[in-house]
Amino acid sequence: MFTPEVEGLPRHQAAPPTFSVVIAAYQAEATIGEAVESALMQTSPPLEVVVCDDGSTDGTSDVLRAFGSRIVLLRQANGGEAAAKNAAVRAAVGEFVVVLDADDAYRPRRLEALSWLGERRPDLDVLVTNAELEVQGQVRRLAYDETWTFEVEDQRREILRRNFVLGQAAVRRDRWLALGGFDERVRLTTDWDFFIRMVISGSRVGMVDAPLAVYRLAAGSLSSDRVAMVHSRISTLRRAAEREVLTPCEQRVLHRALLEQQRELYERRLRAALTGEEPGPRRRALRLAVCRAAHPSLRAKAVAAAALPSLAAAVERRRRPGREVGAGLRLLDGS
Repeated sequence: MFTPEVEGLPRHQAAPPTFSVVIAAYQAEATIGEAVESALMQTSPPLEVVVCDDGSTDGTSDVLRAFGSRIVLLRQANGGEAAAKNAAVRAAVGEFVVVLDADDAYRPRRLEALSWLGERRPDLDVLVTNAELEVQGQVRRLAYDETWTFEVEDQRREILRRNFVLGQAAVRRDRWLALGGFDERVRLTTDWDFFIRMVISGSRVGMVDAPLAVYRLAAGSLSSDRVAMVHSRISTLRRAAEREVLTPCEQRVLHRALLEQQRELYERRLRAALTGEEPGPRRRALRLAVCRAAHPSLRAKAVAAAALPSLAAAVERRRRPGREVGAGLRLLDGS
């Protein structure tokens, strides 16, 4: 039996919803076939699988053509992942659109589980399941665990603090379209920006606590990639502060989240400077030393790094080996 984490909320019975799986594909010839097959081989088949080829120049189009009438295939000039997903959603006809990234996959019972939840909770606009986080073919942990939990009680507050909605979500298509879909100007935090708008405007999210998808993480080459991610989070929060109608409590949560992201930005830029990826380690250290959101012990370390940047750089290289792949996971060199 599937067990949704929506305890304490009213349960109703409704007709099973219909699902369209939507996939954006760009230069994905190595992975798109597995992704599409995983959607087609569901125990509860989707109404359709809509794939938008976002201007690929590799063999992606050849792989997709081989599926023939089993999929709905769109093609457009390269406009980015958000634009491709929006195009696929507009072409879809299901009650829910279920996002599947071109390098990920569903386990066979995923749509069955989402249908089970949607049938019993017709008040929910967003449905997710748990997923396995995979790095270089190895499952490292589950997406939802004790380090990253699914929020049940106060989803409005929590979505301002962090994005607790796994990206492979099923979203009511009419809500997606009413909100304008993904903001195509946002590059790195598109999901979070979208789910802030959904939840703050009244949507609720439900989760089936079973690992029914594979979410693959790739190692970035530089910590500057992560710096860009934090910059995007800050921009997303600032847009929410300008756009959303928030209670005084929610405004305080958002302000605190902005301070935390600013602290993380200073900390990541200091690490990048200490490892030679950015200039000015002393200047970066001093900024972190005066950051209000930083813990006193972190500020003390920043003062020490400003005084002795060469020693701090050596300590940093020993303390944090390998490459960051996201979700708190690191990949050691040679692994």
